[in-house]
Amino acid sequence: MAKKSQANGAKVDVKLVEIGGLLHDIGRSKTHGVDHAYVGSRIVMSLNLPESIVKIVERHIGSGIPSEEAVELGLPNKDFIPETWEEKIVSYSDKLIDGDRRMSFEEALRRFSKDLGKSHPAVRRFKKLHAELTRIFENLV
Repeated sequence: MAKKSQANGAKVDVKLVEIGGLLHDIGRSKTHGVDHAYVGSRIVMSLNLPESIVKIVERHIGSGIPSEEAVELGLPNKDFIPETWEEKIVSYSDKLIDGDRRMSFEEALRRFSKDLGKSHPAVRRFKKLHAELTRIFENLV
């Protein structure tokens, strides 16, 4: 996704996406809850890795979580919404994997909707992220 986006003219750091993709779930070494992204970001920070990697790890959950929802979930009062292309690609890609199997967007959307409810804000954010990234995968930004 990162390479295709870059080839289509988006300013994407492919190496950063690769590193973020490898480290995004490092927090699962401590917890399997929704807080694994926050816990993981603290681990990455303690290793003195760049802020760009910390943000990828921290913001990959749920296609992004705004501060109000974060507090309800027991997370710090801050936005966990992917902002950069690299953060968005890792977050989106994470939703398309089930174990060692890749899913289509439609299958991932059905699963997300079933787990959270069709009207959950995270489902709308996932659709929005899909539309945004589809534009850079397929077209020049």
